[in-house]
Amino acid sequence: MCASERPNPGSLLWTSPDEPNKTADPAQAVAGRLVRRASPTVSSGACDIEQPLPQSSRRRRLWELPRPVFCPVLGTCMSIEQLRRLAEKVLGRRAQADDYELHCSAINECAQRSELAERLQRELDSRHDQAIRQARSLRSTGELAAYWREATRGCEVGAALWVTLTHPCCDAVLEEQVQRDIHMLQHQTGTGVRIDARRMQALAAENAVLTRELAAVQARVTRQMADKALQIEHQQAELVRLRAQLVARDTLIACLREDVASAVPATPGPTPASVTADRLDLAYRLEWQQQQVRTLTQALERSERQVRRLQARQPEPGQVLAAAEEPPEVVSPEDEGGALDLQDKAVLCVGGRTASVPVYRREIETRGARFLHHDGGEEDSAARLDAHLEAADLVICQTGCISHGAYWRVKDHCKRTGKRCVFVERPSASGLLRGLESA
Repeated sequence: MCASERPNPGSLLWTSPDEPNKTADPAQAVAGRLVRRASPTVSSGACDIEQPLPQSSRRRRLWELPRPVFCPVLGTCMSIEQLRRLAEKVLGRRAQADDYELHCSAINECAQRSELAERLQRELDSRHDQAIRQARSLRSTGELAAYWREATRGCEVGAALWVTLTHPCCDAVLEEQVQRDIHMLQHQTGTGVRIDARRMQALAAENAVLTRELAAVQARVTRQMADKALQIEHQQAELVRLRAQLVARDTLIACLREDVASAVPATPGPTPASVTADRLDLAYRLEWQQQQVRTLTQALERSERQVRRLQARQPEPGQVLAAAEEPPEVVSPEDEGGALDLQDKAVLCVGGRTASVPVYRREIETRGARFLHHDGGEEDSAARLDAHLEAADLVICQTGCISHGAYWRVKDHCKRTGKRCVFVERPSASGLLRGLESA
């Protein structure tokens, strides 16, 4: 029981039971009405006849409730901050009392219809308006008690407490049960607060540890990001430098090309076409020289094999010395396959690259033959090809660079006339030489 709930002898007037209590405390008057509501009997004459009192449908006001419920109502249905704010509005100044004194003073004010009690009534009705409207469908004390039991299992105990105590169907028995339940809930709440406080301390300690770890991780990530940013900056600088070098190189190449272009007309020299022909001629000569080197290498290998065969037979020392003193025999393709006499004969070369024609002509004419050429149908006419075929003694057909019509025309002509025809797949000077050697 709060200190404000204890009767104050200096402020309360006590009368005998036989006298009507006209100056008693309003809370006691309310308690008397509740007792009469709990015992609905009236006395009539000599005998007592039990008659039910009519039940009002009006919700009870705060100052009409019994005094013992003021403490749980003000402590459960409203926070101390809200109570202090309402008290300051009534006083018109800041309340200097602590929380306990403010709570006890509010309980004393609620015992009568004061300004603070009316403000508290309006505040509680406004705050729990939805729960009040939902409870209007409760028509009996049993339904109201079931509503209260269901509410104690949930979280909105404050709203259910206010609705139940002010409901018209709330009798003294239910009030007593509500006070018991709310008393035990307050004890449980206090225990839960202490448990929650310990849990909060543990969570605070864990949060501090996690905060430190997070700070360390953030610092590490910040350092890594700074390193990456520095690396990216260096790479970008390197990229800019390389691009500058590329631009400078391209500029230098363009300048050198302009210098070469401006210097070429003033410098007398061979034309580009002649330079290309000379380069092709040198390439063909190099290829022919490589062919000769391969031929000599093969001849050398044959000589070495012959020496090994002679050594295997174990000849006389004099014969071995004589064989060693004799130079190895170099057999050319002309000696192996029989040299073809081209003296005063006409050799027709069909196809081939235009730049290689001078090389073909020199190789043919070097052997004493007359050189004839036809491009295979690219620019020369077919009639000219027939004339060359009639005049030729030997035909070399480079199949890689002639038309299909020219190919079949050459093959058909050589088959009909019996002329020797050599087909070369790769159009080159070495291919022409191999064709002459195999003819």
